[in-house]
Amino acid sequence: MYYCYLNLNFELTILGSNSATPTKNRHPSSQILKIGSSKVMIDCGEGTQMQLTAYGKKHSNISHICISHLHGDHYLGLMGLLSSMSLSGRKDDLILIGPPALKQILDIQIKHGGMHLNFKMIFLPTNPNSQELITQTPFFEIISFPLKHRIHCTGFLIREINKEKHLNIKVVEQYQIPIEQYKFIKKGKDYIDEKGQIIENSKLTFPAEKNNSYAYCSDTIFDTELVQYVQNVDLLYHEATYLTEHIDRAELYYHSTALQAATIAQQANVKKLIIGHFSSRYDNLNALLEEAKTVFENTDLALEGHAFMI
Repeated sequence: MYYCYLNLNFELTILGSNSATPTKNRHPSSQILKIGSSKVMIDCGEGTQMQLTAYGKKHSNISHICISHLHGDHYLGLMGLLSSMSLSGRKDDLILIGPPALKQILDIQIKHGGMHLNFKMIFLPTNPNSQELITQTPFFEIISFPLKHRIHCTGFLIREINKEKHLNIKVVEQYQIPIEQYKFIKKGKDYIDEKGQIIENSKLTFPAEKNNSYAYCSDTIFDTELVQYVQNVDLLYHEATYLTEHIDRAELYYHSTALQAATIAQQANVKKLIIGHFSSRYDNLNALLEEAKTVFENTDLALEGHAFMI
């Protein structure tokens, strides 16, 4: 798989942000996280393909798809998307991350639908009981962590790795270091000149920027154990299905309120929170936003089509 990073910023686009029942203006859960030239899709509810088209997002460069759990509003758009990828002539491998049973579900649909995928699908199962490093590319890693929902469910932490240091050009030129050595120095290597003298990397470089990070907390009851998994992330998505006045329903269906989502963000010292997975009972989402902001001011709504830069 080919990765090209001209822009290392993360950009998250919301494709769907409603809970189980879609509304006229809101679709089931799905997001696209752009990392350089690669895209990671997180959940794939019904209508995701239409949302990709609506917001000008091509599916050809989706390198990974992460599915949090097997409630239909989080994965029922997946089979159609895979079919469209194949019909469009995709050849690149696709990494699919999700609950172990997801592979069996897809295999049954492919078999009985007489389908054939023209690309290799690499399935990586999640563990609902503990935090795990699922996969790693040269530039980012995907970590799963357990959520407490009615069925097995995992959240995802996607984090940049291996950012290169910046050359201290004045010092590099002072030591007359060949250009072909720059790439090794930026990766942290010392330089040894023709006389065998070691020039320490710390003299030749400035530190790299902090690695960007994004955490996705799909369906979950309020659970302070999440704090350890999302500590200090740049951007946190946390479900906020209900207002506090409906906390009884949140507890019954293992969901969270906007206030509870904000509490996790505050305790985890995240930079920014976005809330989503809204109940269809709310036509106006401002009350959810206002409730969250009473605890964590830097909160925004996961409105469909909105992009969040990290």
